[in-house]
Amino acid sequence: MAAALTAELQNRSLTERLLEVRNLRTIFPVEDGEVKAVDGISFHLDAGETLGIVGESGSGKSVTALSIMRLLQSPGRIASGEILFRGRDLTKLPLSEMEGIRGEEIAMIFQDPMTSMNPVYKVGWQVGEPLQLHRNMHRGAAHREAVKMLGRVGIPDPAQRARMYPHEFSGGMRQRAMIAMALTTGPPLLIADEPTTALDVTIQAQILELLREINKTFGTATILITHNLGVVAGMCERVLVMYAGRIVEEGSADEVFMNPRHPYTWSLLQSIPRLNADNDAELKTIAGQPPDLSNLPTGCAFHPRCPFAMEKCVRDDPELTSFGGMHRAACWMTAAGGDMDSATKGRRPS
Repeated sequence: MAAALTAELQNRSLTERLLEVRNLRTIFPVEDGEVKAVDGISFHLDAGETLGIVGESGSGKSVTALSIMRLLQSPGRIASGEILFRGRDLTKLPLSEMEGIRGEEIAMIFQDPMTSMNPVYKVGWQVGEPLQLHRNMHRGAAHREAVKMLGRVGIPDPAQRARMYPHEFSGGMRQRAMIAMALTTGPPLLIADEPTTALDVTIQAQILELLREINKTFGTATILITHNLGVVAGMCERVLVMYAGRIVEEGSADEVFMNPRHPYTWSLLQSIPRLNADNDAELKTIAGQPPDLSNLPTGCAFHPRCPFAMEKCVRDDPELTSFGGMHRAACWMTAAGGDMDSATKGRRPS
């Protein structure tokens, strides 16, 4: 199955390539230098595909999304690289053109549903607003479409709910309303940044199932940003693992989770609680803390926390190496044929 999926993804024609990010660097100037929030990453997304981006807080996941949307807060800026969306470099577009793309062609579900909606406008107006902005739709017609979309994302009695304010919605319903707002214009690309943050487990499952259904029904390509490896394993065709602003491993979900080739990915998988573990077994953690992005260590940024670090890791920064198929990782040990604990191989997070 993994081989068949790899072949299918590799054989997709370039005409299906919806988004291509090339050597993107995003920095935030600080008093003592600059924070390299995104440090030279490259990846692509095909039409209709679901791509997961995982990593700890501070790894550069959300800044990558905000760079694509060009919604970086000052003094953050894109220092170099290209973001090609349908062949257009978004980094070079004037702001007026970029505003036309946001919401119309690229939509984003922001991290916190509790604060992402305007508290002084009714939900129906907010969901229908993209249609007024991008389709010049009359307010009444936009409201009717908003009611339909609220119903499609599973909000009961949508006509009544559309007349309510965000504070009258539960967290799960507010997240559904955010998704409805993102989908009203039928964008080909949806970026979901931690879409289940602050939601209970049952509602999380419902939101993820909704995103899966959206991908199937609308053919919407999705970038799913999360720290939850189980979510990625269940939803995504491909996965990027980020650390210290860089991609340290990438490949199909099966390739990455069943045979991790970077110690950071391996450590993330090891830290997942197991249902079959002994009751008195200690939860495995990753030693140390994420690095200071304004003062990265020499060599591999993960080496101070890596249980497999060698002298070469301290001195030299590894490049992404191919391990067959789409699977690539930036690790000196595995590139040289080294092997990590085989206990994690052949298992995917559940």
